[in-house]
Amino acid sequence: MTLPPRLDAALQRLASALDQLEAAAARRARSDAQRVDLEEELAIMQDDRSRLAVELDGALARTKAMSHANQDVQRRLDKVSQTIRAILPEDPSAEG
Repeated sequence: MTLPPRLDAALQRLASALDQLEAAAARRARSDAQRVDLEEELAIMQDDRSRLAVELDGALARTKAMSHANQDVQRRLDKVSQTIRAILPEDPSAEG
């Protein structure tokens, strides 16, 4: 049984429209999957950024503490050096 030409053309247009719809749905599914992957990657990067910010704050605090300790040690060494110079004679040959 042959179909009338108008019905055959309509069925071909319907088949073409269904193919285009399926292709669009597949593209949308890939796009959604890619978006989910990107959102997960962004969340991981934000977590890493937060962790690195905390680590940086800790490192800066330790650096500041070390700097203060270094200054304190330098002051103490200067004081000890001055005390030693005051105790020892300036000319080592003068003692002999």
